[in-house]
Amino acid sequence: MTGFIALAVIGALAFGALLLLRLPRLLWSFAGAALFLGAAGYAWQGRPALAATPAKPAANPLEIDPESIKLRERLMGRFTADTAYLVASDAMLRAGDRRAAAQVVMGGVRAIPRSFILWTQLGTNLAIHDGDQMSPAAKLAFERAFQLAPEHPAPPYYAALSYVRAGDLPTARRLLARAVSLSRPGTEYRRQIAGQLQVLDRYMAATEQGGR
Repeated sequence: MTGFIALAVIGALAFGALLLLRLPRLLWSFAGAALFLGAAGYAWQGRPALAATPAKPAANPLEIDPESIKLRERLMGRFTADTAYLVASDAMLRAGDRRAAAQVVMGGVRAIPRSFILWTQLGTNLAIHDGDQMSPAAKLAFERAFQLAPEHPAPPYYAALSYVRAGDLPTARRLLARAVSLSRPGTEYRRQIAGQLQVLDRYMAATEQGGR
C-alpha cells in the first residue's frame, strides 16, 4: 500500500509542477498520458511489499594483469588491426562476458583469417569460456595459430597458459619450453617466459616430492 501512496503523491506533485510552470494546456494531455502509463505499469508489475535486497552483479568479471598485457604487446605488437580486437576482448573479459569476448575475436578472425594473433587469442578465449578447459574448439584455434606462425613463440606460450589453467601441467611445460626456444635471445619477453618456466618447474618438482 505504501508504494501506491507514494505513486499518488508523485502524481500530485507532477500536477502541481504543471500549474507552477504554466505549461500550455496542449501539453497537459501529453503529461497526463505519461503519468497514466507510468501508474499503469507500476500497478501491473510493481511489488512494493517485497523486501529490498542489494543488487548482485550478473557477470563474473575476470581480472587482467597489466603486466600480462605488456608481455602480450612485446610478443604481438600493439596498435594494429589484429590487436584492436584484443583490446575489445579484454574489455569483455573485465566485464565478465566470456561469450562476448570469444565472439568479438571470432569477428576478427572472419575479418583477418590469416592472423595468428587472433587465432591465438581465440584459443585462449574459448578455453576461458569453456570453464578453463582445453575444449576441442580451443585446441582447433591454437592448432590454426601454430600452422600460421610455426616459428613464433606466442601460440605455444598462450596455449601453455590455457593448459596450466586446465591443470595439464606436463603439456603446459612442454609448450612453455617451446615458447622459450622460439623467443629471440636477449629480449625482455624471453626472460619473462623463461622465468615462468622456472616457476612451473619448481612447482611441478615440489608437487612430485609431496606426492611421494
